[in-house]
Amino acid sequence: MVQQPLKEEVHVPEVVFKTRVRDESIGGDNPYRWQDVTSAEIFSGKKVVVFGLPGAFTPTCSSTHAPGYEKAYDDFKAHGVDEVYCVSVNDAFVMKQWADKLGITKVKMLPDGNAAFTRGMGMLVKKENLGFGERSWRYSMLVEDGIIKKLFIEPGLSDDYPDDPFEVSDADTMLAYLKGSAA
Repeated sequence: MVQQPLKEEVHVPEVVFKTRVRDESIGGDNPYRWQDVTSAEIFSGKKVVVFGLPGAFTPTCSSTHAPGYEKAYDDFKAHGVDEVYCVSVNDAFVMKQWADKLGITKVKMLPDGNAAFTRGMGMLVKKENLGFGERSWRYSMLVEDGIIKKLFIEPGLSDDYPDDPFEVSDADTMLAYLKGSAA
């Protein structure tokens, strides 16, 4: 099932993300509404860091991966990054609850419930051995105006890789790259 992952200097996949946004005009117990957000709206004319991970509420994603980017958010901004996004093959409801549980307020959660973006990136893997179904492989990337400028992919990208490596898609690796490219 795993396709070849996209390469640097290639445009990110053009997809529509199904998101939920707070809308005070709705009122009541659930002041949220659906909002479609396109790849173009997220990436055009911007410098964006994206990190993809297997799933909300999973151990490494919750203890280290997402919190690391949240903690480093201001450092990313100081290096000219406009926004930091976490993408996972989860729906908008799960991504919101996970962000709330972790106290993530700066990093934007990007639900890829249908896996369209993840599939387009060539990062969709089968994790049936864990009962997860199809999920994202771990990666991070720097995207400028929709073009992937730097891509860090964890080793072993395949459907049958038994482990969940977390060596190069972390916030520190991306920050080191940004610091080095600015020097």
